[in-house]
Amino acid sequence: MDMSPSNARFRWLFLLPAILWLAGPVCAQVVNNCVVCHSALDPPYKVTEEQFAHDIHSQKGLTCAACHGGDPTKADMDAMSKSAGFRGKITRSQIPSLCGGCHGDAAFMRKYNPSLRTDQLSQYVTSVHGKLLAKGDTKVAVCIDCHGVHDLRAVNDAQSSVYPLNIAKTCSRCHADAEYMKSYSIPTDQFAKYNTSVHHDALVVRGDLSAPTCTTCHGNHGAAPPGVSTVQNVCSNCHVFQAQLYEKSPHRKAFQDAGLPGCVTCHGNHGVLHPTDENIGAGPKAFCTQCHVSGDAGYSAAEKMHDSLRQLEASIKSSDQLLQKAESSGMEVSEARLELDQARDSLTKARVSVHVFQLGPVEQDVQTGLKVTEKTTKAGKDALAEREFRRKGLALSLVFIFATVLGLYLLIRRIEGPSH
Repeated sequence: MDMSPSNARFRWLFLLPAILWLAGPVCAQVVNNCVVCHSALDPPYKVTEEQFAHDIHSQKGLTCAACHGGDPTKADMDAMSKSAGFRGKITRSQIPSLCGGCHGDAAFMRKYNPSLRTDQLSQYVTSVHGKLLAKGDTKVAVCIDCHGVHDLRAVNDAQSSVYPLNIAKTCSRCHADAEYMKSYSIPTDQFAKYNTSVHHDALVVRGDLSAPTCTTCHGNHGAAPPGVSTVQNVCSNCHVFQAQLYEKSPHRKAFQDAGLPGCVTCHGNHGVLHPTDENIGAGPKAFCTQCHVSGDAGYSAAEKMHDSLRQLEASIKSSDQLLQKAESSGMEVSEARLELDQARDSLTKARVSVHVFQLGPVEQDVQTGLKVTEKTTKAGKDALAEREFRRKGLALSLVFIFATVLGLYLLIRRIEGPSH
């Protein structure tokens, strides 16, 4: 093609695709007059453009009209007319069905996020919150209380109110408010207790996002407190092996007959502390003494289990100190140190075996560990004995060398001395 000045007009043909591509987003942008007006209002009606820009619905291309109706393209009061489908303020009792109108429609949600569940509303109506709302209690939590309103963020957004690290704080906005919860006659110390728990430590301190928070045990949309007969099923979602042992234990039937919940009878619920060997036996921190008294079979078995665990722990510590001493002296004990990890594994297994509440399985794991520590302790002692042998050999060698050098020195002096 001739690209001379006389044909310069044809150059635009090459630039046209780029111009259309750049102009596309500009043309696609439509002014949202709802936000333009509401950004100038006072709370609670104030909604800024920056705030709404973070909203997951806004990011997916939905506008205020998706929930409130109306026509956000109009800049006059016609935008909020009945003819424009304006709904106005949505009452708390209407919110679940409004949100569920989209989030319960699988075909509709597939256009935006095919992986998102669409049973939230059906779960909510079965929850404690949903049942109370159906009875006319508008104080209970609805969708916006947990997820937010005009700045609703994706669940995987660290600033989302339902991001794992933030869930407990979100629940506490109601459940830790004694005045707000007064009419429900339930405790309000759950959040304070949870902050002291091993679960909180794992989630917040160690950053393990799989660690339990409120919704892990209670559910989210179908929130319901686990009952006495089902609480161990909640715990077993994570603590599978412990739950299997508990099912075989004499405590399962005893607790069931007494109407006691399984795991939480000993460990508590919201304030689950890191368990130690002091929790079993007869000491002041022991769980066993809540039910067992001195002289009964359970009390005796608990004492023996505690003593066995302490024995293995002490044996591991003693062997480890011995191997450290040998290693710091330059002796090769790496194999023994690796073997000592097997004893630590046995101690862990023994502590888990406690949940069967029988002495035999605990003793079996302890004895396995003690056999390992016996071997590693011998390795440490042998290494230290070899060290002493080497030291003595070195000392004798030095004495012999010194004596030899001295003898040579005296011999040379005698040879080089004046002849008589």
